[in-house]
Amino acid sequence: MISSWRRTGMTARRTRVSSIKVDAAAEVSVPTHFRCPISLDLMKDPVTMSSGITYDRESIEAWMEAGNRTCPVSTAVLRSVDPVPNHAIRKMIQEWCVENRTFGVERIPTPRIPVSQLDAREMVARVASAVEGKDWGLCKEMAAEVRRVIKESERNRRCVRSSGAGAVLAKASEELSRTGGFEENSGALEEILSTITAILPLDCDAQSSLGSTDSLRALSWLMRNGNVSARRNSVLAIREVVLGNKQRVLALSATEGVASALLKLIKEPICPLSTKSSLVVIYYMVTLDHPLREKVVSEFSNAGLVCLLLEALVDADRSVCEKALGVLDGMCDVEDGWKSLISHPLASPLLVKKLLRVSDLATEFAVSALWKLGRVCDKNGWFLGELVELGAFQKLLVLLQVGCGDTTKEKATELLKSLNVRRETMSECIDGHDFKVLKRPR
Repeated sequence: MISSWRRTGMTARRTRVSSIKVDAAAEVSVPTHFRCPISLDLMKDPVTMSSGITYDRESIEAWMEAGNRTCPVSTAVLRSVDPVPNHAIRKMIQEWCVENRTFGVERIPTPRIPVSQLDAREMVARVASAVEGKDWGLCKEMAAEVRRVIKESERNRRCVRSSGAGAVLAKASEELSRTGGFEENSGALEEILSTITAILPLDCDAQSSLGSTDSLRALSWLMRNGNVSARRNSVLAIREVVLGNKQRVLALSATEGVASALLKLIKEPICPLSTKSSLVVIYYMVTLDHPLREKVVSEFSNAGLVCLLLEALVDADRSVCEKALGVLDGMCDVEDGWKSLISHPLASPLLVKKLLRVSDLATEFAVSALWKLGRVCDKNGWFLGELVELGAFQKLLVLLQVGCGDTTKEKATELLKSLNVRRETMSECIDGHDFKVLKRPR
C-alpha cells in the first residue's frame, strides 16, 4: 500500500522543478528541508510526526485520513498520530521567504492552531448552554465563533461536526422558532442557519429538529423576508431535511408562504446551488402522495411556475434541466398543472427538444410528461399532431432502439402508437443534432 501510494502521490510530482519561478528571468531554489516529503511543495504549516520527520500538515493529515498509520518516508509505525507543530522550521521558512521577497516570494502566514476535539466539544457545550437559557444573543455569538473555526480549515470542520454541532445548532433553531420570537431574533436565527449549512450533511437527530413544524415555519419566513444569504441558507436547510421524508414534505407543503418563497428563488436566482435546491424541494412537493398535492400544484401553477421553468429550460445546464423536467412531469398529474403546461406555446417544442439531448433522466421525465399530456389533452387530435410535426415520433423510435427503462419504454411505445395514426397527414421536422451523441445498440 505504501509503495503504491508513493508512486501515485510522490513519484508523479518528481517532474516538478525544485525551484519557484517568479518571473521570466529569475528563479530561486527552495531548500530541500523546506519541502514537504509528500507534496514536494514549500511547507506552509510544518508539523513533525513521532518518527521525527517533518511534513506539511495538510499532506500528512490526508495520508492519515486514508487509514495509514506509518511514516510515509521511513515506513515506521507511528507511536502517535498527533502532529506536533515545528515552529523552528516554520520560522526558518518565513525568514527565507522574507530574504527572497525581491524574487517575488511571498511570506507564508503563521498558521492558526487547529481546533482540538476537546475545544470543539467545549464550544458546542457553550452553544447548548445558551440554548437552554434561551440567551439568543449569546447563542448568536457562539454560532458565529463556531462558523469562524469551521472556515479556517476542512480539518476544523470535520472536528466540529464530529462533536455534535449539527444537532445542537438544529435544536437551537427549533427552540428559537418555537418561542414565536424568531422575527425579533432573526439575526440569531440567520447566524445559526449559516453555521448549520457550513457543516452539512446533518445526522438524523439534527434533521429531525430542523425539520420540525416550528423550524420549517421559521425557515419559510426567512426565505420570504431574509437577506440574500438567509434566503440561500434557508432553502439549503429545507432541502437537507425533506429529502426522502414524506412527513416533512407534508409539513412543509402545509406551511404558509412556502410556494411563493421557492418561486421567488427561481425567479430571482441567488446562485446555482440555491436554484437547484429550490427545484428539488418543489419536486418533492408536487409529487407528494397526499390529497394536499392538488392544492400545492394549483398554487404553483397560478403563481406562474410552469412559465418560469419552460423559460429556464431554453439554455439551462444538465442538472437544472433534469430537475425542471422532473417538476413539470410531476405537475402533469394534476389538472391545473397540465392545463398550465399545455397552454404555453413553448411546452411541446421544449419537451420534444430535450428528448435524447440532455441525459437519460431528463429523457425519462420528458417522455413521461409527453405521455401524460397526450392522454389528457388529445380529444381533438391537435396535440399529437403537433408532436409529429416536431419530430417526436422519430426521436421516440430511436429511444426504443438505443434502450431505456421499462417504464419509459412502455410510455414511449404507447405514445408512438398514438403518433403513428397521424403521421400520414403530418410533415415531420427532424434535427440531426439530436442523434449525434447516441450510441449504437449492441
